[in-house]
Amino acid sequence: MVMWVFGYGSLIWKPGFNYDDRLFGFIKGYRRVFYQGSTDHRGTPEFPGRTVTLEPAEGEICWGMAYKITKEEDQEVALTYLEVREKQYDQKAYVDLFTEPAASAPAVSGVLVYIGSPDKKLNENYLGPASVEEIASQIAHAEGPSGPNRDYLFQLEKALGLLVGLARGRGLGHGTKGDGTGQDALAGILGGLGLGG
Repeated sequence: MVMWVFGYGSLIWKPGFNYDDRLFGFIKGYRRVFYQGSTDHRGTPEFPGRTVTLEPAEGEICWGMAYKITKEEDQEVALTYLEVREKQYDQKAYVDLFTEPAASAPAVSGVLVYIGSPDKKLNENYLGPASVEEIASQIAHAEGPSGPNRDYLFQLEKALGLLVGLARGRGLGHGTKGDGTGQDALAGILGGLGLGG
């Protein structure tokens, strides 16, 4: 059986596992938000960084990259790897992936996605909403084993920019900007702090 994994954060630019194909697309009913705390990659328990998670949002979409893994051995390796990498995300969901905004049927169903829920009992690293200035300050100063949190932001901005270019190249203008990341505003604030990418 084929396995698909959807990446909406660092998995877009750094999947870290073998895959046979990848598909640019979006999922419906979610928006990307900087509400997940990171104490293992982009911050520490004393000063958590912020990474993106998904928040249910009716009528919204979240663009990303889906990875197809066909070999059973590669699937096992990928799942083992993802369980460690995404350990601070407490939910796994299976979603439909769309590649065309006007399509009523998904291109792929049953795509695995990791989500950090707002349930503090299950997800102790959930930070939740804050002002753009507060989020930017936290991202500007947090650093963890995977590097400065601001590098995550700028890599995400770059990856999403490439996805927007792909969408426009395919004539898909709808939903390619302003999908709830706030990454442009955050990048502007961090650039103003002299921490531009």
